[in-house]
Amino acid sequence: MAAFNLLKIALRNLLRYRRRTLFTSSLIIIGVVFVLVFVAVTGSIKGLLIGQITDSMLGHIQIHKKGYVASIDNLPLTVMMGPKAVETVENVIKTIPGIEAYSPRIKFGGLFSNYRETTNIRLNGVIPEKELDTVPLLPGRIIAGKWDLAKGNVLIPELLAKGMDVNAGDSIVIIATNKDGSVNGKQFTVSGILESVTGPGGRDGYIHIDDAAEILRMEEVEISEIALRLRDIEMMPGVHDALTEALSEERNKAGKPMFEVHTWEKLSPFYNIARMIDIMTFFIKIMLIAMVLISIMNVMIMAVYERMREIGTISAIGTMPGRILSMFVLEGLSIGVLGALAGNILGCAIIYILNLSHITFNFGRQTGLVLAPRVQGEDLLIITVIVLAVSAVASLQPAFKASRMEPIEALRHV
Repeated sequence: MAAFNLLKIALRNLLRYRRRTLFTSSLIIIGVVFVLVFVAVTGSIKGLLIGQITDSMLGHIQIHKKGYVASIDNLPLTVMMGPKAVETVENVIKTIPGIEAYSPRIKFGGLFSNYRETTNIRLNGVIPEKELDTVPLLPGRIIAGKWDLAKGNVLIPELLAKGMDVNAGDSIVIIATNKDGSVNGKQFTVSGILESVTGPGGRDGYIHIDDAAEILRMEEVEISEIALRLRDIEMMPGVHDALTEALSEERNKAGKPMFEVHTWEKLSPFYNIARMIDIMTFFIKIMLIAMVLISIMNVMIMAVYERMREIGTISAIGTMPGRILSMFVLEGLSIGVLGALAGNILGCAIIYILNLSHITFNFGRQTGLVLAPRVQGEDLLIITVIVLAVSAVASLQPAFKASRMEPIEALRHV
């Protein structure tokens, strides 16, 4: 009951100075709205870009033979998984929940010829159905031709097609050297041309895995990597740890780990951009803390200065210093509550309007990505807690000063 009475007094005092209360609350509301919209928009952009990278080429997690990633730029054919190793990995994958699909790939470099000129090309030999399940946005990158990875067909990157003047339906030759040093070639039909995207793998071509094994003259199919897709990308850390632990038991002849497991974050330079977005969000929250701290502290210092005679009077009639301190802290906290609630409501309304607006943006060579900001309950909770905590802390110094005033000195104040 005493706490309720203190709250009533605090609210009454705020209403006595409506203009100041409204101004301070407005500053907090603006800060909360700005942070909330910024977090939602940047989170949407980050999610879209991560989705474009993971769902169109990389997958969420990749498994390689130990040492492959260290020399991945050379696409080594000597660091690959044999049939038994692939079977071992597949058996482990089946035991770990959260993995939705996986796709084995043969990655190699070769020569691409249109019968007039020749250039280099990076290729992925894949099982079409498994690759489509693992990176479902891959067919969406086709800008000419169609998704058709039947044997004898090839999908080539846009830049290569333009540079070599090759169109969908044209015949080309791919030549490659296997790990034993022998050279082999095979004629293909260009079934489709892929839009290039940012990051490793964004300029690779695709053929059927059987064609890749034929060109490389593999007696037994060996795999460069196995890409995994998860039901939810938020499960990635847990699945990565589970895979690493399960596969760590497999050792090579030298007694060292046979496999290595990497998330997309370790394989793509875009992760650095994603980290920059997180850092920007952190500093925006710091700005909110500073705004609330300065606003609340300023208004409470003014309240103490203007109400010295009132503080002296209630002290003289026996009000304990703790109750005076609580009263002023509740005033600052009430302003914080008002600002947080109004800011959250207004911020959610703005985010809703942004979703209705269907704002689009481009990223690299990808155009027409639709901005879809979403506010998470966790974000609302964190922002609200920050505002309330800072409001209480900002009120402490003025409240402590008010509670420690000598009644006689306070009553003398004019």
